[in-house]
Amino acid sequence: MTDFVEQCRLEWRRLRVPDELAEEMATDLAADVAEAEAEGVSAEAFLGSDPRSFAASWAAERGVIPASPSPQTARRRRPLALVAFTTVAAIVLVFAALGLLTGQPRAALATTVSGTSGRHLPSPASSPFGPLSATHHVLVLGNLAAPIEWILLVFAFVALCFAVWLWSLWTRSRPPGVQG
Repeated sequence: MTDFVEQCRLEWRRLRVPDELAEEMATDLAADVAEAEAEGVSAEAFLGSDPRSFAASWAAERGVIPASPSPQTARRRRPLALVAFTTVAAIVLVFAALGLLTGQPRAALATTVSGTSGRHLPSPASSPFGPLSATHHVLVLGNLAAPIEWILLVFAFVALCFAVWLWSLWTRSRPPGVQG
C-alpha cells in the first residue's frame, strides 16, 4: 500500500471515521492508485499532494464527518466561555504583576502614646499604674497587599496555562480546513 493511502488512514483515524468504513475507503483508494499507476499517472498527479485534506474531503463527501464550515461559521463557533476565561485570567495576571512591581498600594502603620506632653492627665499619685510618660512607637511602612497579589499572580498564571491547554485541544479537535 502506498504512503498516500497510509497517510489517509491516519487522517481518518484522527477524524474518528469508523474502522470498517476507513478500511473500505483505504481499499478503494489503493485500487484507484494502483489503476492510475498502471496507466502511468502518479498518485500525486491523480489525487493531489495533500493526503490529509484529500482524506478529510472524501470522508465529508461520504457523510462520515461533517463538511468544513465556512470561515464565518467557524468564527461564530468559538467557545465564548473560553475567550472570557482567558481574558479575565490575563487581566488578573497583568494587574497582579503591576501591583507587585510598583509596590502599590503602600500602607503605613503608626502608633503613638502621649503622656504629659500638653495634656491634662491625672496626677502621678492618682494613677494606679504609676507615672505616665510620652511613648512613641516606630512607623512601619510596607506593602500589605503583597501576599494577596502573589496569590493572584500564581492563580492567574495557572489559569492562563490551563486556558492555553484548552485552546490547543479546541484547535486540534476541529477538522482540517477550518480556520479560526
